[in-house]
Amino acid sequence: MKTRTAYYDNAKFLLVFFVVFGHFIQSYIHEDHLIHTLYTTIYTFHMPAFILISGFFAKGFQKQGYIKKVAKKLIIPYLIFQGIYSIYYFFINKQTAVALDPLNPQWSLWFLISLFCWNVMLFLFTKWKASFALFLAIALGIAVGYFDEINNYLSLSRTFVFFPFFLLGYYFKKDYFEKFSNNKYRYLSLIILGTIFVAFYLLPGFDYKWLFGSKPYDALSYSHLNGGIIRLGVYFLTLLATLSILALVPRQRYFFTKWGTSSIYVYLLHGFFIKYFRNSELEGILNHSEQIFIFTFISILLIALLSSKMVRKISQPFIELKSSLFKKYSTD
Repeated sequence: MKTRTAYYDNAKFLLVFFVVFGHFIQSYIHEDHLIHTLYTTIYTFHMPAFILISGFFAKGFQKQGYIKKVAKKLIIPYLIFQGIYSIYYFFINKQTAVALDPLNPQWSLWFLISLFCWNVMLFLFTKWKASFALFLAIALGIAVGYFDEINNYLSLSRTFVFFPFFLLGYYFKKDYFEKFSNNKYRYLSLIILGTIFVAFYLLPGFDYKWLFGSKPYDALSYSHLNGGIIRLGVYFLTLLATLSILALVPRQRYFFTKWGTSSIYVYLLHGFFIKYFRNSELEGILNHSEQIFIFTFISILLIALLSSKMVRKISQPFIELKSSLFKKYSTD
């Protein structure tokens, strides 16, 4: 059981690292072809893998009070950080007015509202056979691209586009993750990820925005027919990349394993640092040859900071809606 727990925490750390790292290097994807390729490759797996693992841990959705618990865990923090980020962007982007719109998720907050919806959608989709449910989920993910009205509003597009990964995670068994750790699959995974990277490098015409899942086909400048075919191909590509990265996650405990337990803190808080970086002179200081190595170090450092006890205690009331700052006094 300890090794399995370590595996999931290691996976969360690895994936949240790619989230932070990907957001840092995004500033340079139009200036450096290697960074553009790395960025695109990361986006083939980091959120789909996160979503698949979230679905795996949603197996108790039918328990009494589960949805109420999930709503408290996701919707209330979403509303809190939606307001905080709106005010923060007002100052850092020097806007003329605060854009307070709870129905249009700020940046990475889409994940919270979509995660809540995915849990609710399980009540309907699990009534059918797994094969039909997955087929229907994929069909809906492809179909929503035909409607321009389904976009970032209420995170509707991403909710439908990424739901197949959440549903697949729900059907995953613990044994599946263990089988992926076989050296045979790990070597194969390295080959798959390496091939994807090389393909993106040699075919720079691929629009990485397809991997966001937030835009209708018309916004991606493709006809409806071609759009549906491309999204189906993207599904296949991201599934290969997702399973490959999960196969490479170590099962032993390391110094970073405990950071994986704080992935939600890192996910919600790192945006303040990323947005500050993008609006500061720091963005233009680093040259291209240094960026990847420096941002790898900075990303790990930022994760360590945001996972620290101090930061968790300060932000806990906003994220978990409770506080341990004065716990020892309340128990005296």
